[in-house]
Amino acid sequence: MRKRWKTGLAGAALMSISVFGIGGGTVTALAAGSAVSPLVQVVKVAFTQAPTTSQCEAQIGIACYSPVQIEKAYNMPSLYKKDLTGTGETIALIDSFGSPTIASDLATFDATFGLPAPPSFKIIQPVGKVRPYNPKNALMVDWAEETSLDVEYSHAMAPGANILLVETPVAETIGVQGFPGIVKAENYIINHHMVDVISQSLAAAEASFPSAQSILNLRSAFVNADEHNVTVLGAAGDWGASSPSDASESSYYTFRTANWPASDPLVTAVGGTQLHLNNAGVRTMPDNVWNDSDLLGAPVAGGGTASDVFPRPNYQDGVEGVVGDHRGVPDISMSAAVDGGVLVYWSFGGLPAGLYIVGGTSEATPLFSGIVAIADQAAGHDLGLLNPALYTLAEAGAPGIVPISTGDNTVSFEQGGKDYTVKGYVADGGYTMATGVGTANGAALVSELAGSGK
Repeated sequence: MRKRWKTGLAGAALMSISVFGIGGGTVTALAAGSAVSPLVQVVKVAFTQAPTTSQCEAQIGIACYSPVQIEKAYNMPSLYKKDLTGTGETIALIDSFGSPTIASDLATFDATFGLPAPPSFKIIQPVGKVRPYNPKNALMVDWAEETSLDVEYSHAMAPGANILLVETPVAETIGVQGFPGIVKAENYIINHHMVDVISQSLAAAEASFPSAQSILNLRSAFVNADEHNVTVLGAAGDWGASSPSDASESSYYTFRTANWPASDPLVTAVGGTQLHLNNAGVRTMPDNVWNDSDLLGAPVAGGGTASDVFPRPNYQDGVEGVVGDHRGVPDISMSAAVDGGVLVYWSFGGLPAGLYIVGGTSEATPLFSGIVAIADQAAGHDLGLLNPALYTLAEAGAPGIVPISTGDNTVSFEQGGKDYTVKGYVADGGYTMATGVGTANGAALVSELAGSGK
């Protein structure tokens, strides 16, 4: 999902864009799109050189973070010193349309932040050729932004892993057009043994599908992944306990609804937190639930609630008091806030080339994919479905699971002349449907997952 804000910003480090950006805490137009969204929140201000966190805060009033800061925040450098970088593993990113400039943009991103090139970066279109990029097509621009985020930050977290970008030719419209192609593409890379970790930064509300059975009919890739020991991740959503209810994303459900595919029990659902870092990447306060609704004047927060389609899986029996008889989402959370977004580079057209501040559970999911790839490397084999291990580790108080104790994912909005609040969940240091079991200490979690006996 995308929000666009007006701006009148100027400064040596950034280039202001007259029609997009942050300003006044108000939201103007929403991008046209389908009911399933690339879950990425973009501040439409292009930086011509990498700013520091302090510069972002001074010039546009929100924090921004580089990949180096993110790596430090999740304790990744201690892994890199042991040559645990994801070597030999492949992360697959699933994106409709892709980006026409992603290969050169990744090279610019790496040069800007001192990262090595991935050992292998491949782009495939296994279910049909993607039509040429059109910078006037808002949906293609959205997915190009998403592709840039997915590729750059999965690579930043696991710099030694291979990156496989899987582009599909049709965007989703509630299970009718795009999802079957996405499922077919995922089955292709699983069947051809091309992938170890699949990262999906896309979602549609369970309530938006024609029926529960229409969701169950789309599960074959996840069953296949489980049989082949491939880990599948899914973004939990960017609208708190609600979700968009129409194809233009201009209205929202006034009741709780989980997002699929994150709600599938064979998928690790990744929710959102807010980091608070200084210029060196050191925390200035503990992480909290991501909720930028007050900042943006719209329902923008980490997705999470109970599924209406899937019953509680066995691995959530220990949190039955929270989820009841239903599958609870998310399982774990990572950085997703706009105020604390990551710097992403793109040059694909439709927007000026430069570095942009990006958030959303589209950020959180590829970040976690990097941790999983390194855990696979450390274990010497693919770990497959992680959820049983994550809940066992959380129950044991393992250092790799960091509790979240503050914040909530309740969202409020005006719709049809009425004010609505969709009540979410409050973090309490244990499992909640605001952040799942918590967030990750990357180095500790890699060790714990690798030694989990899977």
